[in-house]
Amino acid sequence: MTTIRDIARALGITPSTVSRALSGNPRVKEETRRAVEKTAREMGYERNVVAANLRKGRSMIVGIVIPRIHREFFSNCIGGAESVLNQAGYSVLICQTLESVEAEIQALKTLKNYRVAGVLLSHAINAPNGDHVKEILGNTPLIQFDRVFPDLPGAKIVGANCDGAYKATRHLIEAGYRKIGTLAGYMTSQAYVERLAGYRMALEDAGLPFDEKLVYYNTIVRETGYEAGLKAIKAGCDALYSAGAFSALGAIDALKEKGIRVPEDFGIVGTANEGFTALMTPSLSTLNQHPFEMGEAAAHAFLEGRLDTQVIPMELIERQSSNKNNTWQK
Repeated sequence: MTTIRDIARALGITPSTVSRALSGNPRVKEETRRAVEKTAREMGYERNVVAANLRKGRSMIVGIVIPRIHREFFSNCIGGAESVLNQAGYSVLICQTLESVEAEIQALKTLKNYRVAGVLLSHAINAPNGDHVKEILGNTPLIQFDRVFPDLPGAKIVGANCDGAYKATRHLIEAGYRKIGTLAGYMTSQAYVERLAGYRMALEDAGLPFDEKLVYYNTIVRETGYEAGLKAIKAGCDALYSAGAFSALGAIDALKEKGIRVPEDFGIVGTANEGFTALMTPSLSTLNQHPFEMGEAAAHAFLEGRLDTQVIPMELIERQSSNKNNTWQK
């Protein structure tokens, strides 16, 4: 691997002059800078970014830590953040935790070692609190999005979870469903706690009873949604609000298996507007969380050094799965 010393030797100048020329230092003459850059290209020199970051104590890299990169919601968050950060001259380093707090800890340590300029973080579902984040990152700027811990410092970009769940549940009530359960997700996440609160509020405002036995916790994947769907059928539910998209898909699997018609006999609304929700049969009514805008907001919060909380509205998208009267049209 070609080094700065090799380039200096080839040109008969000092390594420090080569280093200054490659970093654009104005103290280096234009003629010398051009000669250094030309020789570096010819010799195949590649700058050691990690070493440079260690010397400077900072970098033009922002770390993004997300639970699952294949989820359309999180990939869109990344897309929004990257579009803003790249325009500002930053590159991004993406880490996936697969919902493991141990993997989240390792990702944060890696980013800290790379001397990233900041971290955009959406927590793993089993993270009990944010203590590990404070311990690892220290003074590194932190922006949390979607899944956040309120007691951690730095800006927080969140969805209007309570309002969104309220809209979804109210929609099911207005469609004529009366015994409405919920696939509630994990109560270790503030986002799911708020969605459960919105669901409960909608029932109470409509004069319908809130029944703890119809709340199905820890349901964020298709398999747990299927299991909860079977329980909801047995409990006599005629509708479900799902705090996720994949769990709603699993519930519909259960309904189809039992020969229950959706939406005629059973309604369901999900969350996150994953791409498959518009393509499945029946198409799934859902809440759009506007993830691209959430990613953009997180990146702007980092660039502006903001410390506040920003709430991104949720939009109810009505499709076939909640249209009891079959008046929905694509």
